[in-house]
Amino acid sequence: MTSRILLIISLIVSVLTKGSAQEVKNEEFQQKLQRLLSFSVPTIDVDEAYEHQADYIFLDAREQSEFDVSHIPEARYIGYKDFDINALKDISLDQALIIYCSVGYRSEKIAEKLQKGGYNNVYNLYGSLFEWVNQGYPIENVEGVQTQAVHTYNRKWSKWVNNPSIKKKW
Repeated sequence: MTSRILLIISLIVSVLTKGSAQEVKNEEFQQKLQRLLSFSVPTIDVDEAYEHQADYIFLDAREQSEFDVSHIPEARYIGYKDFDINALKDISLDQALIIYCSVGYRSEKIAEKLQKGGYNNVYNLYGSLFEWVNQGYPIENVEGVQTQAVHTYNRKWSKWVNNPSIKKKW
């Protein structure tokens, strides 16, 4: 019960701050995210998301080729270009959802669509998959096997993955 109360309090704080209190460890990446995101939906940091993983459904808003290389364990692929909210009919509108992509831009756009579609407990993972792996949290490939490979979209965006154990692909 106590952990549930702490989760509710942290979610309220996240909603009230609209992401402004979130930070990533790399200052240059932090500045990039502050310019890139509009904070139109609440954000949640990777430490909080990892600690309370069981309380959320993670939705991956990247392309299928990116998801296949690696994703957060048990995440569900929803895509970006081919996103269809009807594919989520089996998820309650009250279910807590964390949307992520590579850095957070695409996931923010999909989270906005989810909010407009009636989902009211939606969070954008701040720093998204790149920050998740930068902090050393596990990822798995399409076969469900833990991996150290990450699809970094392209060479330009790959600079935001700074964990030396991660193998970058694009």
